[in-house]
Amino acid sequence: MVTTSDIKRLREETGAGVMDAKRALEEASGDFDQARKLIRQQGIAAAAKKSDRETSQGLVESYIHGAGRIGALVEVQCETDFVARTETFKQLARDVAMQIAAMNPLGLTIDDVPEDVVGKREDHALLKQSFIRDSGVTIEDLIQAAIGQTGENIKIGRFARFELGTE
Repeated sequence: MVTTSDIKRLREETGAGVMDAKRALEEASGDFDQARKLIRQQGIAAAAKKSDRETSQGLVESYIHGAGRIGALVEVQCETDFVARTETFKQLARDVAMQIAAMNPLGLTIDDVPEDVVGKREDHALLKQSFIRDSGVTIEDLIQAAIGQTGENIKIGRFARFELGTE
């Protein structure tokens, strides 16, 4: 039997809605790991359905690191200014800016990364990189989770990274 405290815990861990958390726990027979996987799959499906929607709103986020020696700017787009003002969206933008500063991606997708790069191209594609705060999650996963929470399409528009002493 699924309890309200179980639902609350799953919601806090995933950001899912009450009914989504309850359904996932019931379907997983109370197994939290399985319920998390189900919620993630639902988020991916929701993101796919919303991927064609126009993203004309959003914000530009900055992150400065290393006593001002490294900086990153990222444009994160969404459908409405209402979502752009939510804490979920703002946190996503901060996390992506921090990722760019730390990992220096060379492109948004694998196709954007130059062919002659040293190492695997997906290691240099922002969306495919493991999130620096949780290596089990990619940046693409973070965006899909935010899409599931906000109900809107979210995309990374542009980004830039600056490091003192490099060109």
